Amino acid sequence: MRFHFAVPVALALAGCASLRYAPADLPAGASMQQVQSQLGEPTGRYPRPEGGERLEFARGPYGRHTYMVDLDAGGRVLQWTQVLREDVFNEVAPGLSASDLRYKLGRPAKQFGIWRGATVWAWRYETPFCQWFMVTVEPSGVVRDAGYGPDPICEVNEKEETR
Repeated sequence: MRFHFAVPVALALAGCASLRYAPADLPAGASMQQVQSQLGEPTGRYPRPEGGERLEFARGPYGRHTYMVDLDAGGRVLQWTQVLREDVFNEVAPGLSASDLRYKLGRPAKQFGIWRGATVWAWRYETPFCQWFMVTVEPSGVVRDAGYGPDPICEVNEKEETR
């Protein structure tokens, strides 16, 4: 007996049909309920320094977009932005706290430990090159350095192409 994946996949996709990948038509002043009906449950929530909340909608780990929707204290949309961009990455500097890094970029696509307890956080993003943005976070929770490097999925693709 063969199991067909088409039926479960179609049912799963039908359940998500009303959700959108991006908040393209989300107006300022929209309610939290409107945000969630368009984008689903947030993948992160962060208090805004000015009051209100920032909602993260990460489209990863292989996605190349993370949308941040800023809400005022009344739960209404102030603005939204796609944060996985080089101009935003270039604002990441040594000394930034890990919590401020999460507020700025959202959850990373991948985290892995390196020597002396430090951790590398990496984000995929839209680029013509097969690279990602990486940040080293010290055990104390502070950014040590940041930069761009080759995305390991490229190595897998290259190996398959040479077969």
